[in-house]
Amino acid sequence: MSPRARSADVSTARRPAPTTERGADKREAILQAALELFVERGFHGTAVPEVAERAGVGAGTIYRYFVSKEALVNELYQRHKQAIITRVLRDFPLAASAREQYGALWRRMVQYAKDEPLGFAFLELHNHGSYLDGESKGLEERITHFGMEFIRQAQRRGDLRPVEPLLLIGIVMGAFIGLVRKSAECGLVLDDAAWNTAEQCVWEAIRV
Repeated sequence: MSPRARSADVSTARRPAPTTERGADKREAILQAALELFVERGFHGTAVPEVAERAGVGAGTIYRYFVSKEALVNELYQRHKQAIITRVLRDFPLAASAREQYGALWRRMVQYAKDEPLGFAFLELHNHGSYLDGESKGLEERITHFGMEFIRQAQRRGDLRPVEPLLLIGIVMGAFIGLVRKSAECGLVLDDAAWNTAEQCVWEAIRV
């Protein structure tokens, strides 16, 4: 193994999980502080002492739970990416029509964005960071693979436009992320009626 590879392994390795309630509370406080700061300032704009200050712990305390800032960001990425994967894929209606499946995907993403606004913003800001490790990238590949297979099956049935699946994923996710951003940045009101209208508009853009 090269020195560079060994360095990458060390940078994202995890400390053993805390064995006391107090330790678990500190660890969660660090994760929450890091989540907020990574959303506000980005990964490179956030320093470990800033995370410690917001979490109310000493800077050295962070290294009792995470060997590096890279390990911290990967822990957050995997936690929130797994949460959205579980939300989207659990009891997915595999036997339903493409229209019904698309509607289910859209509604589940909407609910996640409502329930976990910081988590959603964090994932979008850090989705392709060079600091993501193999496990983090593997989760992203899993949800992308699911989306592409869903599209290919619908295309074979003649339900979706016969174009590159990643193009259709980009159209759907670009619209969805754009709406969330307009809500946060411009005050766009995303009530149920607005989400339903957007869902129908995007469906019209990708269906045959």
